[in-house]
Amino acid sequence: MINPVPEGIETPEVMIDLDTLQRNIDRMATVVQGKGMGLRPHVKTHKIPQIAALQLAAGAVGLTVATIGEAEIFVDHGATDLFIAYPLWVTPHHARRLIQLSATARVAVGTDSVEATRAMGKALSGAADRIEILVEIDSGHHRSGVSPSAAVEVARSAAEAGLRVSGVFTFPGHSYAPGMPVSAADQEQEALAEAARLVGAAGFEVSRISGGSTPTATLTRTSAATEVRPGVYVFGDAQQLELGRCTLDDIALTIASTVVSRHEGDAHAPRRVILDAGSKVIGSDRPAWATGFGRLADHPEARISALSEHHATVSWPDGTQLPALGERLRVIPNHVCLTMNLVDEVTVLSSGVVVDRWRVAARGKNN
Repeated sequence: MINPVPEGIETPEVMIDLDTLQRNIDRMATVVQGKGMGLRPHVKTHKIPQIAALQLAAGAVGLTVATIGEAEIFVDHGATDLFIAYPLWVTPHHARRLIQLSATARVAVGTDSVEATRAMGKALSGAADRIEILVEIDSGHHRSGVSPSAAVEVARSAAEAGLRVSGVFTFPGHSYAPGMPVSAADQEQEALAEAARLVGAAGFEVSRISGGSTPTATLTRTSAATEVRPGVYVFGDAQQLELGRCTLDDIALTIASTVVSRHEGDAHAPRRVILDAGSKVIGSDRPAWATGFGRLADHPEARISALSEHHATVSWPDGTQLPALGERLRVIPNHVCLTMNLVDEVTVLSSGVVVDRWRVAARGKNN
C-alpha cells in the first residue's frame, strides 16, 4: 500500500504508487510467462502510455485496447502490436483509421457475426488482408460472442470478405462475482479449446487463442489459451479485494480525499463522515454483491454507503473513532477503470514522495 497522502496534494486526487504498480506488473508477467502464455494486457484500465511501456518492458507480447481511438493513442506512443478486443462494426471512417494503424503496427480486431465481417471487408476493400480477425466466443458471460459451434461460420465469412482469420478470443466477465473465478476460468478454457478445434478443423490456422480477465488470468491453464488479457491487475480495486484476487498490499491506486463533514449519528441518522470525492472521480459502479461503493485503504472496516457527484458517504463502525474534519483519507474505488476515465492526470508516488505527473492520454477515446 502507498503511504498516507503527501502534503501539497489537493483533494480529490488520483494517486498511483509506482513501487506497487511495478511489483504488480512484474508478478503477472512472471506468472503468465511461467505458464507458457503471452501476456497482452488490456490498457483500457489505465490509459497511460508510461504504464504500457512498463508492461511491454516486463515482457508483454502486445497490448489490448477497447477502441480504435485507444489504439491510435498507444501506436502514437510506440506500440507495434495491438488487439482491439471488441466486435467492431466498421464504417468507412473506421476503415480509414484501421488502415492507417496497420501501416505501422500489427492490428487485430474482434468480430462475432457474419454481417459484421461482410461490412468490415467492404469498408476495408483492398486493404482487408492487412487486418487480423479473432472470432469472439461466448464462454459464459453472455455479452457479445458466439457459441463455439458458430465460430466456423463467422470465420468463413471473414475469409470470404478478404480478412485474415488468426484465431478466437473470449472474455470471462462472469468471473467478476464471488465464487466464480475458478469455474469461469474452466468454462473459458473449454469454450476456447472447442472453438479453436472447430475453426482449425475447418482449415484455418489458429495461431492466437486469447482469453483471461484479471480474476482468471493466473488461474488459466495452458491447455487452450496462447495469451491472456488482464487489465485491472496493475492497480487492483475494491472489487478485486472482495473477490480475493488481490490484497491491500497490492492496491497501487487510491484517491486522496478530505473529510468535509462528520456526524456521530443517533437514533435517526447513521454514524458517518463525508468525503470530497464523489462519483465524478470514484465512479459509480457497484455490483449487487459488493459491500459498498468503495473501500478506505487505512480503514478496511468502513464502507462507502452512498455516492453523490461530489460527496462520498462513509458509514463508520461503532467502537472506532470518527476521522476529524480536514483529515485526508485514501479511497479504493470499486472499479478502477471508471476512475481512470474521469481524470486528466494522476499523481505518481514512490516511497510516499511525489515523483511525477502522468497524463491519462487515452481518456475519452471511446470510438
